[in-house]
Formats: sequence, structure tokens, C-alpha cells
Amino acid sequence: MAAWGDPAVIARCGLEPLGPTTDDCVTVDGVDWVVRSLSDGSMATTYGRDPAIEVLAPGAYGPVPLLLPAFSPVASSLPTNGRHCT
Repeated sequence: MAAWGDPAVIARCGLEPLGPTTDDCVTVDGVDWVVRSLSDGSMATTYGRDPAIEVLAPGAYGPVPLLLPAFSPVASSLPTNGRHCT
């Protein structure tokens, strides 16, 4: 886990990959992310990567997909598991 800024953007690595979902899914720099709204911000979790990366962003930073390019180099290096945004 790592955190940056105040309020902190938090990234967690080594998580179990997500299964099939109907949540919003976006593709950023070739990496698929499932995005969920939280009461105080939003969460994005890689989709189709094993292990998964999760990014928690406070609402002060705006929509979490705007932050995801910073995580693309690491996320794109993770093995794929065949799942993709549809």
C-alpha cells in the first residue's frame, strides 16, 4: 500500500482479481478499470489483471479515472486473466 497527497490517494497492490461485474468499467491506456463511487470519493480496481491494483481517491481530486494514467505503467505490466471491459 502507498499513499500520496493530502487528502491521500491510496493504492493497494496484490489484491484478488475481480470477477464478472455490472459496475462501470473504463479503459485507460490499455488497462481496464472497474470504477465505483464511494461516499467520500471513488475507487478504481484493475479488471482483467491478476493480481489486481486498487486506487482510492477522495472526491477533492475529481473523477478517479483522471488519476489512472499515473498507474498505467505498473498495471499494464501485470498478467492478464482474459476479462475485459465490455
